[in-house]
Amino acid sequence: MKTMFGDFNRWTQLFRPKKQQETYYAASHWRLMIRKLMKHKLAKASLIVIGLMYFIALFGNFIAPQGLDKYDSVYLNSKPTLIRFVDTDGKFHFRPFVYGMKSDRDPVTLRKLFVVDTTVKYPVKFFVKGEEYKLLGLIPSTTHLFGVEEPGRLFLFGTDGMGRDLFSRIVLGSQVSLTIPLVGVGISFILGLVIGGISGYFGGMIDSVIQRLIEIIRSFPTLPLWMALSAAIPPRVPIVQMFLYITIIMAFIEWTGLARVVRSKFISLRNEDYVMAAKISGVKDSKIILVHLIPGFLSYLVVTMTLAIPSMIIGETAMSFLGLGIRSPAASWGVLLQEAQQIENVALYPWKLIPLGFVVVTVLAFNFLGDGLRDAADPYK
Repeated sequence: MKTMFGDFNRWTQLFRPKKQQETYYAASHWRLMIRKLMKHKLAKASLIVIGLMYFIALFGNFIAPQGLDKYDSVYLNSKPTLIRFVDTDGKFHFRPFVYGMKSDRDPVTLRKLFVVDTTVKYPVKFFVKGEEYKLLGLIPSTTHLFGVEEPGRLFLFGTDGMGRDLFSRIVLGSQVSLTIPLVGVGISFILGLVIGGISGYFGGMIDSVIQRLIEIIRSFPTLPLWMALSAAIPPRVPIVQMFLYITIIMAFIEWTGLARVVRSKFISLRNEDYVMAAKISGVKDSKIILVHLIPGFLSYLVVTMTLAIPSMIIGETAMSFLGLGIRSPAASWGVLLQEAQQIENVALYPWKLIPLGFVVVTVLAFNFLGDGLRDAADPYK
């Protein structure tokens, strides 16, 4: 919109309070970055999705109706249960309910089927008693978010080949699939920052040795390297130790890329005037690195970390899918997709592909958030 004073937005700035203008122009880089990020609609939506995913993972034992060890041999490969508000007579119910299920046989293939039994209704209740667990790993509890009374069954995403509730396993599997990448990126971030910083700041022989080491690690094909490292894990180790080993494997593979980036940044910044002034003043090398060099591209590191998490998620999912990572009875999204690698399962029981949707949505959310952070961190946009 144009006016006699020029662009409308520029004209309205004349009427803003002076204190507000001073606050805007005196804002720090991080505050301006957050403001620009909040204007990125796709990044905001992705941040909400990621927050929801980690909320579900954090309170997974409470949200999941069943535990990882619970299975029902009667309801093998049962289709998802439909939650209803309107019954077959057209009557509306304020309390949601599910119909009962009974087994039947396909007259042609003789395959076991589950059909809706409209003669029995089971109301969906909230804060029901169920299997015992520890909320946040500390507080013993038997309360679950929702469920139905026996002998009713509520399988939001159906069941797998052993009669285990797929929704519960997806929720509990998110605790592994979302935590391993976060911890792995944290470890690789520290390794890349320290090793890449030493290489770029000191240079010389140290730089040459570190770069040759990085080249050797990056020259290995990813899949054989995963297989070799996974083969080093002792069989039948506890789930907690397996979790730790997989995290270390993922971090060991991913740190080299960040180290190269940090090295190049240090090389470009180590000869700046403020760095030379700090050296002449007798400031220690460690303080120069932590106080003067790293803050110069910290926003870039945040973006890099955000964009590295999706590759970690895909890596953990691929390792577990191939049987090289987390193994059943533990659950992760990769473990849940193992049954989907058979075309018969996908054709007959398509709900077993639902974990793939969670992987795709989470990876896209992190990528969109990374794009938003990258735009917000760019001072020329």
